[in-house]
Amino acid sequence: MRRIIITLGDPAGIGPEVVDRALASGELPSGFDFRVLGDRGGSLLGRPDAGSARAAMDALDQAVVEIQRGRAEAIVTGPVSKESLQAIGFPYPGQTEFFAQAFGVRDFCMLLAGSSLTVGLVTIHEALADVPRLLTIDGIVHTGLLTARFLKRRGIASPRIAVAALNPHAGENGAFGDEESRIIFPAICRLNDSGEAYYTGPHVPDVVFREAADGQVDAVLAMYHDQGLIPLKLLDFNNAVNTTLGLPVPRTSPDHGTAFALAGKNMADPSSMIAAIRLACELA
Repeated sequence: MRRIIITLGDPAGIGPEVVDRALASGELPSGFDFRVLGDRGGSLLGRPDAGSARAAMDALDQAVVEIQRGRAEAIVTGPVSKESLQAIGFPYPGQTEFFAQAFGVRDFCMLLAGSSLTVGLVTIHEALADVPRLLTIDGIVHTGLLTARFLKRRGIASPRIAVAALNPHAGENGAFGDEESRIIFPAICRLNDSGEAYYTGPHVPDVVFREAADGQVDAVLAMYHDQGLIPLKLLDFNNAVNTTLGLPVPRTSPDHGTAFALAGKNMADPSSMIAAIRLACELA
């Protein structure tokens, strides 16, 4: 039986509740063994502290060990507080970067999948002012290839992927920047040479997500975090799943935070956690 590891996230948040409700939902596929990692004891709901952050970090470390020893086929991670983790010495911007470092992976990316949109992110947890400097042809190509392979694993034989521009109006022929002609378009040419999918663009960012939601393409490559996540969370907040591509095993997570204000009030919606577990099973 294939084992799926589920971490509780910060036990002072809604992670334990949504995990429990997902496992009891009757909406998960059969044939899998779900193992939950994380210490709930000693944490007060709604009151995160160093102890709850340590419990979250310990669960992540344990998940890596289990995968390295061949004891699980996928990881589903509960929501953590980046601020709390970093306060106790966690040196990563998020769980995505933690797993990439833990498994020694350099070629990875974050992808968000919901019922309306699938979005691959070329840059992730970076200051907006740094994005133009960090944007590279290789980075776009790498994200585009991983996104195509993800779509193929989900049964789309010939993916159609739209590549968003960075600047308003796709740069307006250089009036608002030259990243489209200097970086993004050459990357699209290389991607199409790969034969992995049909890539188009650079597309005007304020239109391309509507076209994707209408089913005209299978995924969008966004140049930075909020460019992709704002439309995705607008349309798919309750069922979106965060996936790290490029790891040796699938890693998914609900696309919401710890919601400390809701912890212990029996109000947390488990839909995104259910979707994250289902996707981990599908990919495993």
